[in-house]
Amino acid sequence: MKKILNYTVVLFVLTIILLLIIPLPAGMVDVAIILNMALSMMILVSTMTIREPLELSIFPSLLLVTTLFRLGINVSTTRNILSNGGSSGQIIKAFGDFILRGNVVVGFIIFLIIVLMQFIVITKGAERVAEVAARFNLDAMPGKQMAIDADLSSGLINEQQAKDRRQKVQREADFYGAMDGATKIVKGDAVMSLITTAINLIGGSVIGILQSGGSIATVLNTYSIATVGDGLVSQIPALLISVSTGMIVTRAVSDGSLNEDISRQFMSQPYAIMMSGVVMAVLTFIPGMPVLQLLIISAALISGGYYLSRKVAEASYAPGAVLYQDSEAVQESQAEAAASNAVAEDEYFKDVNNVYTLLTVEPIEMEFGYSLIPLADESVGGRLISRIVIFRRQYAQDMGFVIPSIRLRDSSGLSTNQYCIKIKGEEVARGELLVDYYLALEPEHPEKEVDGIEAIEPAYGIPSRWIRPEDRERAELYGYTVIDPLSVMVTHLSEIIRQHAFELVTRQEVIRLIENVKKTSPELVEEAFPGLISYNLFQRVLTALLKEGVPVKDLETIIETMIETISEAGLPGRDFDGIIEQIRIALKRTITRLYCEDGSMKVITLDTELERTMAGSVQKGESGMYLALQPDILQSLISQLAEQMKKFNGLTQNPVILTSQVMRIHFYHLIEQFYPKVRVLSFNEIANNVQIQSIGSLRLEETRNHM
Repeated sequence: MKKILNYTVVLFVLTIILLLIIPLPAGMVDVAIILNMALSMMILVSTMTIREPLELSIFPSLLLVTTLFRLGINVSTTRNILSNGGSSGQIIKAFGDFILRGNVVVGFIIFLIIVLMQFIVITKGAERVAEVAARFNLDAMPGKQMAIDADLSSGLINEQQAKDRRQKVQREADFYGAMDGATKIVKGDAVMSLITTAINLIGGSVIGILQSGGSIATVLNTYSIATVGDGLVSQIPALLISVSTGMIVTRAVSDGSLNEDISRQFMSQPYAIMMSGVVMAVLTFIPGMPVLQLLIISAALISGGYYLSRKVAEASYAPGAVLYQDSEAVQESQAEAAASNAVAEDEYFKDVNNVYTLLTVEPIEMEFGYSLIPLADESVGGRLISRIVIFRRQYAQDMGFVIPSIRLRDSSGLSTNQYCIKIKGEEVARGELLVDYYLALEPEHPEKEVDGIEAIEPAYGIPSRWIRPEDRERAELYGYTVIDPLSVMVTHLSEIIRQHAFELVTRQEVIRLIENVKKTSPELVEEAFPGLISYNLFQRVLTALLKEGVPVKDLETIIETMIETISEAGLPGRDFDGIIEQIRIALKRTITRLYCEDGSMKVITLDTELERTMAGSVQKGESGMYLALQPDILQSLISQLAEQMKKFNGLTQNPVILTSQVMRIHFYHLIEQFYPKVRVLSFNEIANNVQIQSIGSLRLEETRNHM
């Protein structure tokens, strides 16, 4: 029984195919018609109660099945009408008698109105909406993917959440693409109904007059009832399915069903309801208008609108009064505290030891203008602190380093919409937000422009514009990636922290990390620290790795590699770069994962002659070995690199330059001041199962042309 239930749809489709071949008695045809009506009603109600189209992702396939079922019923009814003298069950006869009421012309007109309404209005409109939705959804996919990657990199979501969002984006694209084709089925079904009706009437009349020898009036009366009844019992479910199609392709993502959204949104406009009631009352002055009906409807609209306006006013006034009193009380308490603190402050700093508290420098600070304070104030719903907590946790999981606490404070030195980020007391970045707007990132080729205030996205420097909330959906349809102000700030903060994380590696944090490793590998820590590896050297190693974006989560491997390298090389301080290179080789799977997509890594390579020239330019200085290139060669190299970086603009992968192991560290030190986000890898740092794809090369020949 369970296996039969699992193949219910398969059996249903096979049954439909049999309808096209095997003649059915009139009673079975009635059962099929009733099932068709019930199924179409279920689909219509389902499309009105869902919150988003993906909740009914089977709709395109369901549309095909229901259309096939309806066509199978049409074939069966046509066969019965033509072979049984216009008789094809009770339902068709009941519909024909009820609609015609003895007048064939009126019946056909009603039938044609229903068919044309479905074909011209509903089906054609749904078809156009499906085409536009499929196109816009496909164009918006890159922006949505970038938004997901940005949320993932900023720590707002984890890997699983990002995977789920990517799957949802792909499912939406597949769904709207399928709906674009499925609407053609509905259109074809409407055309087929007209053809079937004509066949029934013409074919039945020919059979009744020529073969049966009946009178023209009797034959037309018999077959017109059957034809109109058959057309109606097929068109009413078809109309419901067409409405369902239009409903699901026009359904936007919402927090409630269609009924809930309409109720909530209409009830939020009481003055519109009252004005409509007034207009209905004015219509009573027109001679001949039904005064009683108009007055009843007018009174209902005006009273309903007035009641809703009172409810809205009460809901908005009560919380506002509380907030005003609370803010007033807060202001009074702040004024009293400031007056008392003015005296206490002088007494406090009379003690010289207390002056040292002024010398404290916070690792990370974020200052806000007045308008941005609600984003950080949890008492009024601010979520900045919780988002920072999520980012700190995600960064610790990804990189193995814990970001210190971030000091949040307001600043009178900033404009109302500005914020700034400080690292160790010095400003490193600044941005500006419009709290009541959304930031729309411009796509590469926008469908249309959206009105807004032009701006630059602070984290990545993407051209964008601030748009009003009511323009959000339209901007997304045009391919823009729309971000709320809090996400803009958090993304900017997270990127700045990622860039400057290596500056936050303190001696205290290093000791804390070592103590954490000691819990699982006490023998390893005792062997390494402090005899073989000094805390200073270990701090330098972690700083160097984080500066190049290498995770330090696998501290056991790092410590073991340092032990092996130092034991073989002797004094560690003399070959710090060598230690770093050996650690990077030991972490090659981790490094490869960062820059590999689908088993492939796109890189820029160095020409053999260029590497040979660079190897001959390595010199020894007081702080170690360094690369001393001629100024004209260096200038040409940097200009070539600028051109090659453009090839990574359309890619999600960070720019990667591939060199030999000997030249890697020297080349990195050479370009880091020009391109700090470019990663330099050696061949030994890439896993064996990765396919390396060169998309560009730096050549010495081009360099010489500039000389």
